[in-house]
Amino acid sequence: MLGKLGKSMTWPTLSGAKETAICFWKYCFSFRKRDWVLDDYPVRIRKNQGLDLDSGARFKYEPYLAQVMKWWVLSGGGDSPEQAKEALADAFNSTRAERLQRGEPLPRPGTSVPIEFATQERVNRYPELKDDFVRRVLGLEWAWISDGSSLRDFSTEETNDSTIAKIMDIYGVDISDIESASIAQILERIASSRLR
Repeated sequence: MLGKLGKSMTWPTLSGAKETAICFWKYCFSFRKRDWVLDDYPVRIRKNQGLDLDSGARFKYEPYLAQVMKWWVLSGGGDSPEQAKEALADAFNSTRAERLQRGEPLPRPGTSVPIEFATQERVNRYPELKDDFVRRVLGLEWAWISDGSSLRDFSTEETNDSTIAKIMDIYGVDISDIESASIAQILERIASSRLR
């Protein structure tokens, strides 16, 4: 029995134990106040592994990544550790403002935050149009799109001008006034133009 237990047992790595200790430390200190800022959370900054990207890559490779530990979707990237931390601070501040606006509290530092997916209610109203849009506009065979997705999520270009022109060519619809570049809004506009 001991042999079986010994084979299935895995020992934590030194870095894993260190991160667990940091999370516990930040958790304990979080009881000293209620209005948490980024410095109250356990943050990891790491160098990304080199990627062999072809010229058709659809995202920007950033050498450094800063993440709030146990809140995996909250991260920021940059060309240096400082830039990654600044990008993380921006992401944290906007997430904090959104949560406060919705009346949701921030998760306690050091605790696990489950991943929440945005709804697909609006984009799923037009399943055929959505699939066509993904293939013809985004140039992908398949993509997971939510009501919170925007054209910026699928492009590395500074502006959406070329995609806006492509949508005009394919669907004959001008979406240049949709500043958010929300795909749900774009699909709704294309669908309503077809009803006229």
